[in-house]
Amino acid sequence: MQPSAPLRRAATLAATALAVVTAVALTPHSTDASAAQPAKGMTPAAAGQLAKSLTPQLHGEQAGSYYDRATKKLVVNVTTPEAAAKVRKAGAAPRKVRYADKTLAATVATLNAGKPIPGTAWVQDIRANKVMVTADRTVTGKKQDQLNTMLKPLGDKVRLERTDSELKMFISGGERIVGYNTNAYCTLGFSVKRSGKPDAFLTAGHCGDADKVWRTPGNARSEGKEIGVVPAGGVSFPDNDYAIAEYGINDVPPPHPSEVNLYDGDTQEITAARDAVLNEAVTSSGATTGRHDGTVTGLNATLTVEGGQVTGLIQTDLCSDAGDSGGPLFSGTDALGLLSGGTGDCKGGPATTYFQPVVEALTAFGATVG
Repeated sequence: MQPSAPLRRAATLAATALAVVTAVALTPHSTDASAAQPAKGMTPAAAGQLAKSLTPQLHGEQAGSYYDRATKKLVVNVTTPEAAAKVRKAGAAPRKVRYADKTLAATVATLNAGKPIPGTAWVQDIRANKVMVTADRTVTGKKQDQLNTMLKPLGDKVRLERTDSELKMFISGGERIVGYNTNAYCTLGFSVKRSGKPDAFLTAGHCGDADKVWRTPGNARSEGKEIGVVPAGGVSFPDNDYAIAEYGINDVPPPHPSEVNLYDGDTQEITAARDAVLNEAVTSSGATTGRHDGTVTGLNATLTVEGGQVTGLIQTDLCSDAGDSGGPLFSGTDALGLLSGGTGDCKGGPATTYFQPVVEALTAFGATVG
């Protein structure tokens, strides 16, 4: 018995590119700024290339950058007139702000080094030029006192927001891949290849941490087909949130290597992998909630839940729910990330979700998509 067609479509592929875990680096491949600006405006990938080439030239006098979808240009936060001039010369738009990236990065580092408080998240907000801290409805009493003590010395470099939802990992309630021993539900992310090793798939680290054997859906173990085993060293969680599971069990072939299931009868071809660019349009695909379109709202985000703290995440305004964990984040034909967790469901309310950058996982496992 082979995996179902939906399972084959749910896997996606993407070729290795570069990793970004800072809000400033926003990069894909080339560092040639002159090649990054097409006549009709930049693509998000080209904006990332330009941001990468500009960063070392600004000598710390910048505070992140983002893609302006209306003008199709890269907007770069700067702290000096000299940096603004360099940004204009390179074909991007400068934006004057108060705090340099090194100041806000130090603020994030201070928060990350503190005692973890489950139910909190933070990210460098490029547009606000602050670190945005989110506390969910469980942060009350002693936890709230602990958070206040942590934030007070940071002054106006941070801003606290509350959410009525609960920050969590989306590990249960899906229907695509099922933990053989735990019946935990997750979503298959990207199929990968490794030299001299079995083909495999990526999913969320907290999924691989929960169960080492994964099967196709079914109401009982006997109804599902075992499809992948997490090898020794195949999980990175917490700190990161990615895992790898090897195909080859019961001669089950890997799913189609270059498609994402859009859950509308169609698929999206994936041809490459890169890092997300702030404010670019993105799409997610999950076994529980299907396909959703949204925007990258932050980079280098930190998420803390009862299971642990994860850093270096992509923040989005996409909705997700239990069972979507490990599902793919992509933009057009480019693979970007694996769903980790967040708040909100897909019933129309506000949502914030966090994704593990996929290039980091590919690099860690010596893997490529394709």
